[in-house]
Amino acid sequence: MKAVRIHEDGSPEVLRYEDAPDPVPGPGEVLVRLRAAALNHLDIWTRTGRPAVPKPWILGADGAGVVELLGPGSSRFAPGAEVVLNPGLEDGRKIIGEHCPGTNAELIAVSEEYVEAKPAHLSFAEAAAFPLVWETAYRMLVTRAGLREGEWVLCWGFGSGVGSAAFQLAKALGARVAVTSSSPEKLERALALGADVAVNHATADVAAAVREATGGHGADVVVEHVGEATWQTSLAAACFGGRIAVCGATSGANPPAGLSRIWWKQLTILGSTMATREDFRALLRLVSERELRPIVDRVYPLAEVADAHRRLERGEQLGKIVLEIEG
Repeated sequence: MKAVRIHEDGSPEVLRYEDAPDPVPGPGEVLVRLRAAALNHLDIWTRTGRPAVPKPWILGADGAGVVELLGPGSSRFAPGAEVVLNPGLEDGRKIIGEHCPGTNAELIAVSEEYVEAKPAHLSFAEAAAFPLVWETAYRMLVTRAGLREGEWVLCWGFGSGVGSAAFQLAKALGARVAVTSSSPEKLERALALGADVAVNHATADVAAAVREATGGHGADVVVEHVGEATWQTSLAAACFGGRIAVCGATSGANPPAGLSRIWWKQLTILGSTMATREDFRALLRLVSERELRPIVDRVYPLAEVADAHRRLERGEQLGKIVLEIEG
């Protein structure tokens, strides 16, 4: 099969589009012929050695395609079924592309427990675009924060995968949403898609804008995945008794704690990562019932994966960058 592999850590130049051995499905596994894969920041971190992986290694957490072959004892799907992968193995404790070979390839063997029917209204590119970031956002908003209809949500970084996913899910669940970006174009797009408030976090006071929009109340839920650069503002923007769900810290993991704000405002800080199989299946039902579609930024052929990585590293995307796989 053709695959994108790394033989060393480094820049996008280490990504090699090359021949690799076909995987063989083991007991309880499904062999999937992939039609699309989506990029995540995890791919950049893995490519640069954070975390270190054995070499050669196939990157990619998200994928969608067609069942090619069943391993011994596998019975959930028939060959030809259109499927999407849940990248959160062991209920999110392991991830496809980090703990096992990934989706930047024509074929992948995965436990049938992490293979689900593709929502019929989604293309393969759209189906590959939602799993990792949407299940992350779903667990943050629903399972951990218990989001209720009519509440206010602050989503940092509308152009990012988690930011755009949290925005779309929160709106679908009946919340009012404030988003941020440093790009006027992305903020305009957010408003066109139904954002209640769009704030330029490079030039405006986000906490003040949220308080003004909410009549002084603040955000009931803050979707925090940035870390040091946004943490103090997240504490300031949250309402009294608010919930801050944290799934990452791309700008740094050790901001000043701001404990006085946490106790004075009686805030709840909720750690969250990936999702369980139950979360993912509940998300799939929501996506199918509401016919939700993830925001796809741009689609590249698998062979042009280095250009896709460069776009993601520059932060130019709005939504998900997808790799199209032929074969």
